[in-house]
Amino acid sequence: MIARIKLRLRGEGGVTIVEMLTVMIIMSIVFAGITSVFVAGSKAAADQDRRFQAQVTTRLALDKDPARHPLRHDVTPFTTSAVTLKVAAACGGDVSWCVVAVTGFSNRYALYRQLGATCSSAGTKIADYLTSATESPPTVFPAFAHATGCGCLASLQVDFAVSVKGTAVGAYELADTIFLRNSTRI
Repeated sequence: MIARIKLRLRGEGGVTIVEMLTVMIIMSIVFAGITSVFVAGSKAAADQDRRFQAQVTTRLALDKDPARHPLRHDVTPFTTSAVTLKVAAACGGDVSWCVVAVTGFSNRYALYRQLGATCSSAGTKIADYLTSATESPPTVFPAFAHATGCGCLASLQVDFAVSVKGTAVGAYELADTIFLRNSTRI
């Protein structure tokens, strides 16, 4: 019995090179399929994370909008891509918000906030990945109204279209009308 076990252990039988190559080719095909699935999943997760971050920062930008501050009373000057909210100097002074193109991209913009009557990319970046299908820069502040005769407060409309893909197709849009609570009713 022991002789038979020794004979079997000394035998030169095993796997041939053809069998080994066949197994390796089959494993390579299976692993290539699995790898492509994992890579696609990683890219999708990264894209979803970028979109989520852009949406969250845009929502936070709307919450930080200085027009919501009770001491803001007027918007001068007003353009669709930049505004300066007027505040008495004793209360901190004017605050400007503007949209600036992000270098290296054709349709990507960032929203900046800066103290004073002018605004540029030297200010604090509040939101990123703003985009537009038609305008360059995008219309972020579509309208400012301070109608006479209605006894209404001044209002500023904001419209943030956010897309990490650089196109307005499928963009997340956040729009609101903000009333300047310290403006005069005329």
